[in-house]
Amino acid sequence: MGAHMDDLDTRQAIIDACLAMNRSGLNQGTSGNVSVRSGKGALITPTALPYARMTPEDIVWVGFDGAVQGTRRPSSEWCFHLDLLRARDDLNAVVHAHPSYCTTLAIHARPIPPVHYMIAAAGGHDIRVAKYATYGTPELSAHVLAAMDGRRACLMAHHGMLAAHGTLDKAMWLATEVETLARQYAQALMLGEPPELSLDEIDRVLEKFAGYGIADD
Repeated sequence: MGAHMDDLDTRQAIIDACLAMNRSGLNQGTSGNVSVRSGKGALITPTALPYARMTPEDIVWVGFDGAVQGTRRPSSEWCFHLDLLRARDDLNAVVHAHPSYCTTLAIHARPIPPVHYMIAAAGGHDIRVAKYATYGTPELSAHVLAAMDGRRACLMAHHGMLAAHGTLDKAMWLATEVETLARQYAQALMLGEPPELSLDEIDRVLEKFAGYGIADD
């Protein structure tokens, strides 16, 4: 299945998510990108086009086999979007952005430890930092996949953050939660190295978190 214009709702939802990222401060300019699984590939934001000017027809379909359908070029970060969706059947939407607190920690290659139980929303005991590589490269994609192993979010060294989930709404919710955790952790560090919750406690929270978050439609 390729890029069909009967998926207008999904295309518009991607645009709405991009606009929401910038309104909330989760992202700036066109540095973020969003994708949603679509058949044997994904719909993804185009490169270098301001969100306010995007129309559903501007969203690009990229197949897992590398095929591209659309009138514009896909985001320069299409590689890790496609590789992540190809590798993870549990994920259907990917949100990438450069929020200030996540990026601050990522610049220092500092993962977010279990300083708050909401760390479990990302699927594990911490939020890892993917190693740095030039944006848009297969090397960066490989680092992202490693950091996302068993997780739904990661920071990206000297770059930003990524959140993925079963739906676009949940991926956006998680992206906001991760930036909130990053802000809380950065502020806690001003008072000294913060205490951490035990791994056993995070395991308990992970069990309780089945279905936690925003409800499906």
